Amino acid sequence: MKKTIILLFAIACLGFSSQKERAFDVGEWFKFRIHYGLINAGYATLEVQEAVRNNKKVYHAIGKGYTTGMSRFFFKVDDTYESYFDKETGDPYQFVRRIDEGGYTKNQEGFFNQSNNKVLVKDYKHKSEMLYNFPDKTQDILSTFYYLRNYPTIDKLKVGESIAIDMFFDGEVTKFKLKYLGNQDISTKFGTVPTMIFRPYVQSGRVFKEQESVTVWISDDDNKLPIRIKADLAVGSLKADLDGFKGLKYSFRVKAKP
Repeated sequence: MKKTIILLFAIACLGFSSQKERAFDVGEWFKFRIHYGLINAGYATLEVQEAVRNNKKVYHAIGKGYTTGMSRFFFKVDDTYESYFDKETGDPYQFVRRIDEGGYTKNQEGFFNQSNNKVLVKDYKHKSEMLYNFPDKTQDILSTFYYLRNYPTIDKLKVGESIAIDMFFDGEVTKFKLKYLGNQDISTKFGTVPTMIFRPYVQSGRVFKEQESVTVWISDDDNKLPIRIKADLAVGSLKADLDGFKGLKYSFRVKAKP
């Protein structure tokens, strides 16, 4: 669990919509229960609000991850990620990253200039600023989740095929890849939910056991909500299950009630 609950959450739980309409809107909120082995380790939440940037209304996504109970006693996590991004293009304007993981802290903001493809990152902890270049259509870690929920060609993927986008994180632009594995009906607290299965490609060695150690199940409906995440970590394993939601734009599809 050494990096962040919300980092794993945001990277892994990427849903998609094959329709032209947005898969989400202002007011959407959902929560995940995080298990580390047999221990209830904590929770992660994501919500969509509205804000104004560059004199226009934009989406303001807020992601939080935190440990609870005995997990908090042994390893305290309080992470907040925020992203402000365009309602039409999905291009990010600003990100916020405030994390506290067992005493390891970061307090940063990034400001994207889409006209010259540069992002200014302000590090408040170290009182420094850095300017980075990025290619067109680069996302921050949280806007990636919402951008991909509306990716136009996801319905054309065949089993085994992948999709890739550029993502800016920790001062680097990396190619984020996601492979489609197929479909499965899974049992949840809400009932039997039809899902699509994806596997993100992640950096091995720092947090995850292998490059392909994360699997995510996404609701096979117009919301494309993350339902379940499993990950083999460098030490132990992690599982996250959808625990609650509200403000969905579309009906949540359940085949059979519990």
